[in-house]
Amino acid sequence: MYIIENKLGQYYTGICTDINRRFQEHQSNGPKCAKALKGKGPLTLVFQSSVADHSQALKTEIWIKKLTKANKVMLVKNQLTESPIKNMHLIQESLK
Repeated sequence: MYIIENKLGQYYTGICTDINRRFQEHQSNGPKCAKALKGKGPLTLVFQSSVADHSQALKTEIWIKKLTKANKVMLVKNQLTESPIKNMHLIQESLK
């Protein structure tokens, strides 16, 4: 589960099994890059979280996509109180 921010400040939400590989595919603007992200770099990985399985990932992705932009920003900052997931990327960055 991940969220990428593009140069326009827009968020793109997706799921994958290998976040580093998938982020590189998006950054490459190649055939595996999401259409919504092509030509909108630089891209920044602002959120990542692990979920139990593919089914849970799909449900969580839909939940995130239904959030308002303000709530997505709060989710990215780990400030959304009713969130079933936490931003592991933010936690990892704070440990550096």
